[in-house]
Amino acid sequence: MFFYVSKTFWFFAQPFNLATFILAAGLVATFFGRKRLGALGSLIALLILALCAWTSAGALLLHPLEERFHRPAQLPEHVDGIVVLGGGLEGEINFVRGGYEMNSAGDRFVEAVLMAQRFPQAKILVSGGVGSVLTKAEADADTAVRFFSAFGIPRERLIIEDRSRNTAENAAFSKQMVNPKPEENWLLVTSAFHMPRSVGLFRKVGFPVIPWPADYSTTGQERFGLFVDDDPVHSLQLTTVAVREWIGLAGYWLAGYIDNIFPAPG
Repeated sequence: MFFYVSKTFWFFAQPFNLATFILAAGLVATFFGRKRLGALGSLIALLILALCAWTSAGALLLHPLEERFHRPAQLPEHVDGIVVLGGGLEGEINFVRGGYEMNSAGDRFVEAVLMAQRFPQAKILVSGGVGSVLTKAEADADTAVRFFSAFGIPRERLIIEDRSRNTAENAAFSKQMVNPKPEENWLLVTSAFHMPRSVGLFRKVGFPVIPWPADYSTTGQERFGLFVDDDPVHSLQLTTVAVREWIGLAGYWLAGYIDNIFPAPG
């Protein structure tokens, strides 16, 4: 139920859709003679789009998320396993074409390969099913078999968890599959902005992990300004990612999936 509620809510809450719905409501109001209400709706829609696409708001919202967890200065000499969360592969394309096409979060899998080579005895748990509702896609965990094989990593090192549809299920199903022992060291590889929520969820299910963030979207040095990005679509994407993650943190906290609204190191 939580999965479908969150998907429905996000469909209406993501900035571009929200602006579109508000604009449509304003046009309807104007059609029925409520010109002031219609003008207000148009103005709000324009402000949402302008703030998201023509300012650095998205990068500033991502900063605290990406800076929350840093890579440890020194890793343990022995690492038992590496957990890489799905979301970095183009499931719809791979479902049709095969292969292992990556999206903007593909650095998760690049880092997982590097860590797998650094710790050749470590197991690699790939957690990621099909999170789409309306389209057919291949689970990232299933695509990962081909991906890691291309880098010479044998299938027997992989643990495939292809049922999860969101991060809460990533954590719960991963814990069920490996049942980690207290003395074991497991790395968690996911996007830097996604690490606070991910760590909070893994802690909640009793799966201690060592954060290894990847896929940074900002430099951490951006300041608020207008037209700071040559590509307004990219700015809109950053804002959409940031808003979704902050809403996700709040929603998971309210639903009891994480103990703190903004999980911290330690």
